[in-house]
This record gives sequence, C-alpha cells and structure tokens, in this order.
Amino acid sequence: MKVYTIGFTKSSAESFFTRLQNAGVKTVVDVRLNNVSQLAGFAKKNDLRYFLKAICRIDYAHRQELAPTQEMLDAYKKKRGRWADYEKQFLDLMTARRIEDTVPRDAIDGACLLCSEDKPHHCHRRLVAEYLKDKWGDLEIGHL
Repeated sequence: MKVYTIGFTKSSAESFFTRLQNAGVKTVVDVRLNNVSQLAGFAKKNDLRYFLKAICRIDYAHRQELAPTQEMLDAYKKKRGRWADYEKQFLDLMTARRIEDTVPRDAIDGACLLCSEDKPHHCHRRLVAEYLKDKWGDLEIGHL
C-alpha cells in the first residue's frame, strides 16, 4: 500500500495539482478539521473537489476522524503550544478513535492526505500516515 501527504500553503495551484497528478494519486483525503479555509484560493472544500476532478480526475473525501480536535489545534496554534505536546495528544486521540480499525484500507491506498502545512514534519497528516504504517505495517509513505 502507498499513501502520500501534501500541504497547500506556499504552493501555487499549478504546482499542487501537478504533484498530485505525477504521483498517480487516486483520492485526496482531506484531514483538516476546517475544510473551508481560504489559506489558498483553490483549497476550499467545494472548490477543491471540483478542481481535483476537473483537472486531475482525482476523487475527494473529507475524513474528520483523521483531524485533531479544535481544542488541540487552539492549544498548539493560538496559544503557541509545544509540538511534542500536540503530537502526543494527537497520537492518543488516534488511538482512542481506533482509526486503524475504522478507516478502510482502500480509502488510504493510493490516496494523499491533505492539510494546510507546507511541510510534513510539524503537521498531523504525517502523524496519521506514520500511525497507520505502524499499525498496518504494509504502508509506504511519500510526502509531496
């Protein structure tokens, strides 16, 4: 199995959609809590769904069970919390949600986890991918 991750900030629409196409992504799995963000003009839920299908023939899914809670986000972003604390809380949340059992493997295989952060190292999309790799074992991760 293969899963990709991508962020859209600091990216042009051309670069964003080209990376997805070149990787052969089947579905973009939006793991944002708030998927109506205007951080990039092409990333708002309904616009993104349209562009993915029209430009790349890629499906779109929003899976909130792969997003942090609002409280976690606020503590990390607004209150400038430590990444290590956020990471631990989010890993605990995924364990409590049992995402390895509730998220179908075919929803992840060939998919790309989407969030806003431009780099994966301080983004929960990387944590989701690594968590599922740890639980499922046969998951290859690529960061676009």
